[in-house]
Amino acid sequence: MFKWLSGKSKTITSAAAIVASFSILSRFVGFIRDRILAGSFGASDTLDVYFAAFRIPDLLFQLIVVGGLSASFIPLFTKYYQKKKSQKAWELTSKILNLLTIGFAIVLIVAIIFIEPLSALVAPGFDPEKQAMLANMARIMFAAQFILSISMVYGSVLQGAKHFFLYSLAPIFYNVGIILGAVLIEPLIGPMGLAWGVVLGAVFHLFLQWIGVRTLGYRYRPVVVIDDEDVRYTLRHMAPRVMGLAVSQVNFLVMTVIASTLAVGSVTVLQFAYNLNFFAVGVVGVSFAIAAFPTLCDLYNRKKKKALIKTFSSTARQMLMLLVPATILFILLRAQVVRLVVGAGEFDWDATILTADTLAFFALTLTVQGLVFLLVRMYFARGETVAPFVFGLVAAMVHLAAAIVFVEWYGVAGLGLAYSLAVLVQGALLWLTLRRRMGSLDELRILRSVWVFIAAGAACGLITQAVKSLVGTYIEIDSFLSVLTQLLLAGGAGIIVYLVVAYLFKSQEVVDFLTSLRRKLFKASKPEEAIVTDLG
Repeated sequence: MFKWLSGKSKTITSAAAIVASFSILSRFVGFIRDRILAGSFGASDTLDVYFAAFRIPDLLFQLIVVGGLSASFIPLFTKYYQKKKSQKAWELTSKILNLLTIGFAIVLIVAIIFIEPLSALVAPGFDPEKQAMLANMARIMFAAQFILSISMVYGSVLQGAKHFFLYSLAPIFYNVGIILGAVLIEPLIGPMGLAWGVVLGAVFHLFLQWIGVRTLGYRYRPVVVIDDEDVRYTLRHMAPRVMGLAVSQVNFLVMTVIASTLAVGSVTVLQFAYNLNFFAVGVVGVSFAIAAFPTLCDLYNRKKKKALIKTFSSTARQMLMLLVPATILFILLRAQVVRLVVGAGEFDWDATILTADTLAFFALTLTVQGLVFLLVRMYFARGETVAPFVFGLVAAMVHLAAAIVFVEWYGVAGLGLAYSLAVLVQGALLWLTLRRRMGSLDELRILRSVWVFIAAGAACGLITQAVKSLVGTYIEIDSFLSVLTQLLLAGGAGIIVYLVVAYLFKSQEVVDFLTSLRRKLFKASKPEEAIVTDLG
């Protein structure tokens, strides 16, 4: 059974399908998590503290763990693993695992010692009681991040080996742990139970990843080597990536700091809106980028430039096919989405509208947010980590300046608009520089597809708005089921029209998508014919 669970994905599309499918499931579990939190606490001091407490542990985790693994470990591991040098790949894994966990543990100990001043830095608008609560929650969450650091090494191995099933399943169980913390632990010990739920989720996450790497043949070795060529390569390429992620994390930290100075509940509104925005970015942008990364590394290592550009173009077009309608639907149906996910119990209508407005500003750049993940991995596949850092730094400065201005105009929703503006700047810099270095990114084919997606998207928007208004005329939108009905009918009609129009315009991406979907449905309903086809 374990061998089946960790089966290898042979194409980018199949890998992306696995990652995206489980990402959708993970996001829905995350929505259940958010609805439970919102219904129990509302836009309150408790949730403000809970979300702010994430910032310090997550900042360190993203910098040291994610930064080192995504930019340096995965390309090097992929190089060895694809060349059938599994022993060398496993030795590299143990070396990096040991160095990473030792280094991260030292950083966490220092952070725990200085957690009080760090808490004041993260949430200067909180009163002393809330800052003390934040510090206590953060201490517990540091344990979760340490466990996740080990799990992320194992997850990077699974990515490099193109085994995406358990890698994609782990975040679902991470969210399950958080839900259990809110439902079972918090009633017993109070707000700190929310933090212990994060630890429980991290344990679940690690266990699943461990099963995957063990099935591949990895066995842990307690070896620590610093003076090693592979380790030096990893550390050398890690530094710029860490700085790049520092910029990205500081961006969100700045939003949290500013939100903490606004009305009570602003940090919660910001976090919920970002979570909803990241649903589409995570399902499409992150999934396709993760799935494509090992292939991009392999093609660059084998000096197949044309195939590299073709793979990038194909992946980008598939992402845009899904992100264009997602942008339209999230903007037009933002209030319905927010009400369904977090509009329960203590989370009132005013908080719902404020979250919906913030979500709309975030969603303006869904397509660019998704493409940034793919663009950055193109740089990493080429062994370039400095350029993404520099462009991220420029975007961060734009973000800070815009946030100060837009908050004065729109309140917490202005933070979403500032974020979108910064993403536009970052995406443009990444694309233009990469094109100059590659010579071409197959823009003509991408633009042809984009025009079709825009035309189909316009039709999608018109139908969605019409159906939304029609349903609102005949159904009183005052309950969960009525809001869900409006969302499903309006969104479903919009998606159908989008696919039909794109198909009539002969979009190759949509044609391939519908053909693949029809083939899978046909095989599901005609198993005996599928067997005959396979034998033929």
